Amino acid sequence: MLVVIGGHTRNIGKTSVVCGVIRALPDWNWTAIKITQYGHGVCSRHGEPCECADPVHPVAISEENGDGPASDSGRFLAAGAQRAFWVRTAAGQLHEAMPRLRGLMEQAQNVIVESNSILRFVKPDLCAMVVDGSVADFKPSTQRFLDRADVLVVTSGAPLAWTGVPDGLLRGKPQFSALSPRYESAVFIASVRRAAIKISAAMADHTHGG
Repeated sequence: MLVVIGGHTRNIGKTSVVCGVIRALPDWNWTAIKITQYGHGVCSRHGEPCECADPVHPVAISEENGDGPASDSGRFLAAGAQRAFWVRTAAGQLHEAMPRLRGLMEQAQNVIVESNSILRFVKPDLCAMVVDGSVADFKPSTQRFLDRADVLVVTSGAPLAWTGVPDGLLRGKPQFSALSPRYESAVFIASVRRAAIKISAAMADHTHGG
């Protein structure tokens, strides 16, 4: 199963929502992936200003070993993920990482990815967008992929309204409240379980039909 967790900006609880899913379903043997895209002049290897130029180091993928529990990928592992990876690419270069990412996902039992831009390349079994109406910033990438979201995970009590974002992109989607400090929603976890059951049923039908 592939779950993608996106969000409209930074620091609205996306990583915490991912950790909540992993904690709630520890026996699913999650492979958790955090994708970060850096702007011009920042090296993907270290996430710091670099003179190497983006084309030289367009992709870096590192597996978490538990030594950095405060990092986002470290938090995934601490929450109970079987494996956790941090993927860094230059802005607009995620396609360079996709062959390796697909290889990782094919090896995994269940995958959960924190990213918007990966939706350009994969069709997840469940896509959730984390939204916080108290934060005005709304990334263009989120608006581009918002129609792909199956559900919204709402991390504050503020109304969901942003200048330039059509109400139609928000209305009609199931909304699950997952407030600070734990950012967990039992109803959202239930939707993850339902998606998994649907996948299993479809696979069984395909097997019997064959």
